[in-house]
Amino acid sequence: MILIDTHTHIYLNEFDSDRDLAIERAMDKGIKFMMLPNIDITSVESMQTVCRKYPTNCFPMIGLHPTSVKPDYEQTLAHLESHFKTQTFYAIGETGIDLYWDKTYLKEQEKAFIIQMEWAVEHKLPIVIHSRNSMNEIIKLVKDFNNPALKGIFHCFPGSLQQAHEVIKMGFLLGIGGVVTYKNSGLAKVVEAIDLKNIVLETDAPFLPPVPYCGQRNESAYIYDIAAFIAQIKHISVEKVAEITTHNALALFNITLVH
Repeated sequence: MILIDTHTHIYLNEFDSDRDLAIERAMDKGIKFMMLPNIDITSVESMQTVCRKYPTNCFPMIGLHPTSVKPDYEQTLAHLESHFKTQTFYAIGETGIDLYWDKTYLKEQEKAFIIQMEWAVEHKLPIVIHSRNSMNEIIKLVKDFNNPALKGIFHCFPGSLQQAHEVIKMGFLLGIGGVVTYKNSGLAKVVEAIDLKNIVLETDAPFLPPVPYCGQRNESAYIYDIAAFIAQIKHISVEKVAEITTHNALALFNITLVH
């Protein structure tokens, strides 16, 4: 059984004391691949260092997180884009809009997101979308962008069943993580109602750990717990959840599984 964590910030300093052990624990649980989203200029090198150390297991993305978007976003994006000249990336992300903490730079976030959608199409890469308190805004921007070549993941999908259907209709996958195990999130009912062919698994480590690890640091090994929870609500085996969601992720990120 092979599982994939499609979203882990394992390069952050929360893992500095035991990063190798955390990766080993994940592999022991069958999590063979870990996709690493970038945050901003300051995170690129630490992300790449982990990917260089684990070149067959950890795969980098490039992008600008919406909470890192400031008035100088164009210069920041130009700097990040320059990395395409020397490095290979597997997705654009994480990008999007975040209206939870601050709405000051909404217009800048929208413009930065559009630029990164253009990167995704130009480089033929999937895009990983952060949509906290901004599902309607994101859906509108993707529809207005109106390019069938654009594909990717709504990371940590926060929406309703109706929004899930909209996302799927646009050709995107839902990133499902620890939140699905939270009783009050309502996400379990959404997942129960949609086909697994539209889902990939993620942790968002070190954030949003699944039950029973709430209050602790999240890590990629817990993908197994998320898969087991989904198997339970879908009344299928964990192996089946792994088979389908892994297939979805491998196809999206264009990763070849070598046995």
